[in-house]
Amino acid sequence: MKEYVYGKTPCFLESTWAVDKNPRGADVLVYGVPWEGGVTWGDYTGVELGPKSMRLASARYSGYLPELDHIDVFEHLKLADMGDVDVIPAEIDNTMKRITSFSAQVWGSGKFPVALGGDHSITYPILKAWSDENPSKRLGIIHLDAHYDNMPHFQGDKYARNTPFARLYELDGVRNESLLHVGIHGPRNKPESGRYAQEAGAKTLTINDIREGGDLRTLANDIYEQASEGTDAVYLSVCSDVLDHAFNPGGPVDANGLSSYELLTLIYEFGKRGLCGMDFVEVYPQQDATDFSSHLASTVILYVLAGHARRDSTST
Repeated sequence: MKEYVYGKTPCFLESTWAVDKNPRGADVLVYGVPWEGGVTWGDYTGVELGPKSMRLASARYSGYLPELDHIDVFEHLKLADMGDVDVIPAEIDNTMKRITSFSAQVWGSGKFPVALGGDHSITYPILKAWSDENPSKRLGIIHLDAHYDNMPHFQGDKYARNTPFARLYELDGVRNESLLHVGIHGPRNKPESGRYAQEAGAKTLTINDIREGGDLRTLANDIYEQASEGTDAVYLSVCSDVLDHAFNPGGPVDANGLSSYELLTLIYEFGKRGLCGMDFVEVYPQQDATDFSSHLASTVILYVLAGHARRDSTST
């Protein structure tokens, strides 16, 4: 029986509805963060509609992936949908605190969290919650994106969508040398962004480093090794615009990005090596008449979970 988060919006990938935040034995907890802060470029807005659009699109899909040795993710992992963080439009600081508080409940459950954005600013409060819950541990981050998103602020807003990694550089729980900006490309980056990353000790792999890096699976394992060095856990943050706009009509128009095959191959390998959680952000339904990018979210998350299931099955 299909369960609904609200109205006619189904739980993501027909997961169970975590009534009263009770995950009911789930292995994976999905939650939405329908937040849009300041718009940093052009008319690209409406990203707060992403969680609803991704849930609606997900109703079409099963967990079966024949191309990955016929794995059915749902035979290995039980998903529950926790609903959405109760953001407060125009109240940035309060919303960041609410995302942190909600995420702390999810991290405290010991389950695998999947956050649906929202703009990229949500990654910082999610990982602040991880750091608060694990004060003696260090985190590595694999950040897949066209852009660094590490500016100090946007018009005075230190939590804008182009700032979260500047905040993460400052977070004691993050080992900056194990924070990798992967897939960076295009002229919408600022000249100072690469310098900020280098000064913080973070690493950069551009789109050319991926394209010229040889076998994708070998490269994925090398990226994971760097992200896991000196850390207790590795987190994956995926911005939709790491993809070429031909594969991502519901995102900003960034050319020369990854193909869907390249993205899915990388994240499946990351999942097999071991991740503590993930987010998928920057889906703009109003820019995408076919909801292609919202549909893509199901495949992206299923590939990570397929890897996660493979890892669990080989470690038991």
